[in-house]
This record gives sequence, structure tokens and C-alpha cells, in this order.
Amino acid sequence: MEIVAHNTTQILPNQRSAHWTRVIGETYFPLQLTFRDAAAFSGTLEKRQMGNVSLSRLATEPLQYERRPTHISHTREEEYLITVPRLSPVEFKQMGREVRCDPGGFIIERGDEPYRFSYDTANELSVLKISKKSLAEKVRDPDRFCARTIDSRSGLPSLFTSMMHQLHSLPLSAGRAADILGRQIVDVLALVLDESATDDHQVRTSVRAGHLRRAEQVIRKHLSNPTLSPEFVAEACGISKRYLHELFGDTNQTVSQFIRDERLIAAKELILSSPALSMAEISYRFGFCDQAQFSRLFKAKFGVAPSEWRRSPTN
Repeated sequence: MEIVAHNTTQILPNQRSAHWTRVIGETYFPLQLTFRDAAAFSGTLEKRQMGNVSLSRLATEPLQYERRPTHISHTREEEYLITVPRLSPVEFKQMGREVRCDPGGFIIERGDEPYRFSYDTANELSVLKISKKSLAEKVRDPDRFCARTIDSRSGLPSLFTSMMHQLHSLPLSAGRAADILGRQIVDVLALVLDESATDDHQVRTSVRAGHLRRAEQVIRKHLSNPTLSPEFVAEACGISKRYLHELFGDTNQTVSQFIRDERLIAAKELILSSPALSMAEISYRFGFCDQAQFSRLFKAKFGVAPSEWRRSPTN
């Protein structure tokens, strides 16, 4: 079993924040760290690699971790962190959900979505890092369990967190034993998540619907903004572009298609309400490259050209 250990004891105070930010990035993935007192900060971290998963234990002073969109832009593989607070509560926010997880529970963080994770007093955390591919082989749609608190005070969840705790101190050499235990802890996690899936579909559907409504509101509010794009909408909603596309995938329509259609609908209304505006002015106002493109798309959607729509006696 490969073990990597880090400690701030031998690091100069003015270098500790940069050092710990680098340690966290190498152990998990890039994060923005906010220290209460960077010079007085102390932390220890030990990571054990067990086959396709890693198990780490860290103890630090109060800290806030942020996964920002800029950290995610080059992410190729989605990964999860399963975090167990041991000493004090943690606050977690992701995809519009805000949860508090006390000792005796655990949470799952989705690595390809922005999030904020913090604790106000010294804490010790156990963290299991696993790829989405590995977990998805055992659990259908693992994303639905993210940003939820799972009670681990009894039953299978208790077994899972106890395994994490015991594996921190188990003396194992690298090789077959570590690989087998890595697979077994994922199997137990899968059983825990399957057990906790009761009534989850309705909750997940409601959350996704809320995110979709918010994205649609942002789009309708900025139809005349030339910078309106999937990137703009994702940033305004505090979600990743990947998740935004997932939301619109539920509607069988892309984000760009929705933006275009909403602009055409708004242009259609403006044609009648503002007869003094030329078609060129209206087309440019809603982000179309030129009047010819606007006219072609308008006719494809409504069956008539913009000029015919303005002249129609039925309007």
C-alpha cells in the first residue's frame, strides 16, 4: 500500500498556505483555500492508495475549500470525494444545495461541479477519492447522491465509515491486499447508497427542475446581451457548463437552441410592438449575425418571414 504523508511542522509560517494548497491539489484536485490565519495554520495529511481508490486522513485548523469553474475547465474525468468529519461539523454547498454534516454522517462531493466546503473549528476528516467510472459500475447515477448528508450512526453506513477509520491504521504492504480492500470498501459504499436511494428520485427531479428554471430565467433576462452563451448561463447559476447541458438534455433541447428560440420569440413580439424599429435593428438587438440569418431562422420557426409577420392583417 503506497502511503504519502504531509505535515506543516517543518514549513516556514509564510510558506504554509501555498504549501498546503499544493498538497491538497495533489491529493484531491485543485481547490481555492481560505485560511483563518495562514501563518499560524497547521495541518497533517496521510494518503493511502488502494487499487483504484485513495483513502486519506487530514487534520487541520479551520479552513474553507472552494472548487471553482476555473479549476474544472480542464477536468477530463469526473471524480468524487466521500468525506467523513470526525471532530466537528462541516458546511457544504453544491448545485444549489446547502447541507451541514455533523460527525456521525458523511457527504459526497462531485469534483466536476463548483462547490464550497468549510469548517469553523479544528477538524479531522477521512476522505475516500474514487472515479465516477468506478462508482458507476456499482451504483446507478451516482450524481444523485451528491450534496446530501448520509447518516452513518448505524447499519451499513456505520460499517462503511468504520472501515474507513480502521484502514487508516491497518499495516498493509502494496499489492493484492490493498487492491482487494479498495474494491471491498467501494462495494460497501455502493450498498449504502442503494439503501439510501428510497424516495431519492423525486427529490433529485425537484432539484434539477429548480436549476433548469433558474437557467431559463437567466437566459430570458439577458436575451439582448451579446455575451449570452452556455458559459455565461452556467457562471450566473453557479454550476458547471457540463451540468447545465445535462439539465437541458432532460428537455431534449440544447442550451444554444433554447437561447436562439427565446430570442426569436422576443423578436417576434418586438416586431409588432415597435414598428419604428427596422428588422436589422431587431436582429442585431437579439444577437443574430445579420438580417439574412435572422430572417431564415425566424421563418423556419414561425412559418413566415419577419416582414410578412409585421404586415399580416391578423396581428
